Parts: sequence; structure tokens; C-alpha cells
Amino acid sequence: MRHTLGLALASVVVLGVTACSSEGSEEPVIVVTTNILGDVVQNVVGGEADVRVLMQPDADPHSFEISAQEGAMMRAADLIVTNGLGLEEGLQQHIDSADAEEVPVLVAGDAFEPLAYTEGDAEGSPDPHFWTDPGLMVAVVDALEERVLGIDGMDADIVTASADAYRAELTDLDTAMVEAFAAIPEDRRNLVTNHHVFGYLAERYDFRVIGAVIPGGTTLASPSASDLRDLVSAIEDAQVTTVFAESSSPDRLVQVLADGADIDVDVVELFTESLTNPGGGAETYLTMMRTNTERISAGLSP
Repeated sequence: MRHTLGLALASVVVLGVTACSSEGSEEPVIVVTTNILGDVVQNVVGGEADVRVLMQPDADPHSFEISAQEGAMMRAADLIVTNGLGLEEGLQQHIDSADAEEVPVLVAGDAFEPLAYTEGDAEGSPDPHFWTDPGLMVAVVDALEERVLGIDGMDADIVTASADAYRAELTDLDTAMVEAFAAIPEDRRNLVTNHHVFGYLAERYDFRVIGAVIPGGTTLASPSASDLRDLVSAIEDAQVTTVFAESSSPDRLVQVLADGADIDVDVVELFTESLTNPGGGAETYLTMMRTNTERISAGLSP
């Protein structure tokens, strides 16, 4: 069942708003900001609502924007599901507008105690990249189930069964990640990425975040010369041989490191902030996390 739902969501994400039901649909409408959360919502509601995902595949959640029509759709929704914690920087005005018109809003980042950034311009502010810890996604599913069951027209038995099944899949994912990462020698559990996106994964699975090309929580920032020197020094000190690039900008990471110093590292592409179109390697949240787990394990193992 979960595989079928994942493929159904991929179609929703690819086709965007044009794939939505008509304005006269009697189904409850749930608007979701990011495609990662869109996949999760689709699995939890079990077909009991019209789930409309705003963020297109392979987009950057920090910078994507929506049309006026999509903004109006948000204000007419039965529920809006957002990541929160400062992630959807280009959408905040629309979220605030819908909230002001008393549209119910579920902020996923309110379902748990977020980590804070420890360096860069964002130091001290909450880290929004919680999905790299599937255990926290379980907390989001709990909150989502409760809110969805409060929407008129939802079949409680279907929603509860779907949520229970998806929680079980998240638990299985976490178990698989624990086992895979346990095989990596402790002294090799060092992460270097484009920007700080793996804080929660590092906290959950005992990794060290050595640094990031962009020392902050958003891709909209730019590294300074001193930032790059510090990163190169940290890479050399930790004897890092593999760094991880987000699928949207691996070439930029390679170039930055090449310009920074004469260091020999492998660059491994990961899917971090967006799902992909079908066939892209990260069509669903579960697929994305399993793919990343395999690549991190292979990249850091001797």
C-alpha cells in the first residue's frame, strides 16, 4: 500500500496544482508547502483528502515561491501543513496571510524540540532540517494524525490505519539507519556538506559535523574567504576524504573546495531538501532516506 501511495504522491507533485480536484470537490483540501512533507501527509491521510503540494520536485525549500492563485488556494484550504522553523523563506507571507484568515495551520517544527545552529549567521536559531531523523518524523505524524482527524469528512478508521502503517515504516527506516551507520568506524563518522542540513542526523546517529561550505542553515547565504579557509583546515585536520553535496548543487561544492586549497576529496551526491521526479532516485521520503543512508555508509566506510 505504501508503495502505491508514494507513486500517487509523485504524480501530485509533478503535476502540481493542475492535478488537483476541481474547486467543487467535496474532499477536504490539505495544502502542504514542501514535497517531503507532502509525501508524509499523503501517506497519513490514506486518500481521504485532496493533498496539494506547493513545492515542485528538485526545488530549494529556502527560495521557491508560489503564484497568487496558489496563495488564494492556501487561504481556502481545510488545513495547511508547513515545515516551519524558518525553512520556507519565500512562502512566509502567504502562510501568515492564511493564518490571519483563520485557516488551520499545522507547523511540523512544533511537534518536537528543535536543535539550534551552533555556528554561522544562523547561530542560535532553530534548525529546520529535522527530517534527517526519521524518529522526529514520527512525532510529526502523531501531530498530523490528530489534526487531520479533526477535519470534517475524514474517515477516522482509514486515517488511523494509514498513520499506524506509516509509523511502522518510519520505525523500520530508523532501525535500518542505526544498523548501517553502526558499521562505520567511529573515527570516520565525519560529515562535510554544502550547508548545515545534517544536524539532526548527526545527533541521532553519532556523527560529527566537521563543517559546511555555507556555514549556515540556508542556501541563500554565501561563504566568505575565511569560512572556506576554516573548512579546508577542518577537513585536513579530520582527514576527511569524502564530502557530501546536495543534488541541486554538487558542482558548486567541488569548485569551492578546488578553489580553497589543494585537497583530494571524493564528492558524493545526496538528496537532502527535496524529493525528485519519478526515476530521479528520491521519489518518496523513505526512498530518499534509504538512498542517503547507503551513500553515506559507502562514502565513509574504509
